[in-house]
Amino acid sequence: MKTLRILFLIIITQNITAQSRLSKSQVDSLPNTIENQFTKIYRLSNNWQEYKMIKRTQFVSFEKNILDSVSAIKKDVITKQLKINEQLKNSNSLKKEITTLKGNLSVSLEKEDAISFLGIPLNKATYNTILWSIIGGLLIGLAFFIFKFNGSYSITKETKDLLVDVEHEFEQYKRSSISKEQKLRRQLQDEINKQRGVN
Repeated sequence: MKTLRILFLIIITQNITAQSRLSKSQVDSLPNTIENQFTKIYRLSNNWQEYKMIKRTQFVSFEKNILDSVSAIKKDVITKQLKINEQLKNSNSLKKEITTLKGNLSVSLEKEDAISFLGIPLNKATYNTILWSIIGGLLIGLAFFIFKFNGSYSITKETKDLLVDVEHEFEQYKRSSISKEQKLRRQLQDEINKQRGVN
């Protein structure tokens, strides 16, 4: 109530200067705001020495208007406070939802970044390292076996070539042996025939 009285006095003092400049018809035509009501009541009041006298009916009407205005302002404040409280609740629920979504997002990112390898969850970098290590090991093994195969193939080829050469030499040896044997048989037969001819 004190604040209402202080407000009332402040508004009266501010309007006194404006009131002295307005005529009665201008005052009556003013919109029905609180400030203008102060102006109207001041202009319609009577002077007695240095005081202003207000009629009781005007004062009661003025008080009723002020209280109605204050009541409307209070209702407006209450309505706005309810809206603010509702918005705060919404804001808190949205903050909780954002926190939940952030948690879900981090879990999803971890799952997306992880790969299950032989039942063990690994992140992609480790998985890539293991995978490329295995591929590299397989390539090195393949290169080793290709090298060994080429080595064995060349040895086998040389051996086959040597075997062909040996078989060829053996055939020549056989032929020469057969021809020598035939020659020796002839010589032996000739000798046998000479010996028989001698006897």
